Amino acid sequence: MYVKSEIQSRPFSAKVCEEGGEDGMIVLTGPWRTPSNLLTRQTYADHASIHDDSTALSLGFRGGAIEGPTHFSQFAPLLLQAFGLAWFNYGSISVNYKNASYEGEELQATLIVTPQNLAYISLTKRDGTVVLVGTAGVGSGCENTLARQRLALARPLAAPRILAGCRPGLVAQKICVRLERETPLGDLYPFSLVEKLHVITEPSPWYLEGTSTPWGRAILPVEMISVLCQSVALQDSFPIHQPVVGLFLDQEILVVDGPLYPGVDYELEREIVRLSESHKTESMWIRTKIREKSTKRLCAEMLLNQGFLKASSELY
Repeated sequence: MYVKSEIQSRPFSAKVCEEGGEDGMIVLTGPWRTPSNLLTRQTYADHASIHDDSTALSLGFRGGAIEGPTHFSQFAPLLLQAFGLAWFNYGSISVNYKNASYEGEELQATLIVTPQNLAYISLTKRDGTVVLVGTAGVGSGCENTLARQRLALARPLAAPRILAGCRPGLVAQKICVRLERETPLGDLYPFSLVEKLHVITEPSPWYLEGTSTPWGRAILPVEMISVLCQSVALQDSFPIHQPVVGLFLDQEILVVDGPLYPGVDYELEREIVRLSESHKTESMWIRTKIREKSTKRLCAEMLLNQGFLKASSELY
């Protein structure tokens, strides 16, 4: 059920336009924003990533791509207006990445709420190019997400080369992660939370230390839940034939008992749930469970379809 937020503190400055759609649907549209690419210096396995201009150009991209979950922040004001605080406590955002976006491009987020308490989301460029599509919701709206639908229909990886040593059910060693405000997160994420908040598309006092929030302390932006999970990827025991360039194809963040907070020890449980492929990629679907270390409470989960470009591997 659509619940327009009545929060008086106005945690986001974005002006959200609301219109009535067909069949009782409500269409919310956010402002045009220009996201920043903070991963130009990202490295893994001793080579640059798809976010580096020269690497991306060599693979047919226009330049270094902005990491997909960067765009989740653009949906935060729309999710708040559609679902209220409930979304930050137990909501989901689940997407399929359609096209890369690049620094300097303007993007606009749209969210359509259905009477079934499920929202359809999209992000588009000025020229109409669709960057991502997906679903979002709370409660029952978290059960039939786009990423889970795509996981169920994914084409199995018949003859793995890049991922020859990987298999569904392979589990990485549990790792404790603590996201501090001023500490960069290593080679995969060479920036700090403070640096991210300086350029985030939708700034909010909810993310700032010492400000009042409904939870009594600052929370992490939803895009940083992805960073929290993937910052440990280099420590995974999953055998991937290098060098190879990867990119995110599908992704879901499910908040189970949130929000998440900076300065808290979280324990990550990472497991390969499926291997799939397309004519361009070999893919590894990883589910990450995030538990508060002190209580073992399950706080959130991430489902990620990470594709590895066949064109970037010597095995093809």
